[in-house]
Amino acid sequence: MAKSGSEKNTKNKAKHTKLMNRKKNKLRQEKADRKARLKELTAKMKEKKEN
Repeated sequence: MAKSGSEKNTKNKAKHTKLMNRKKNKLRQEKADRKARLKELTAKMKEKKEN
């Protein structure tokens, strides 16, 4: 038997989507920053090793 009353997943759906997108973008940005930092560090170590 279906529950009566307001539907559960429609009231704050836009807000939830916005927050989840913000979270995903933050994680993507952190991952990209980490990758760039590691790339820079490896280049620096490689240069140091050559000298």
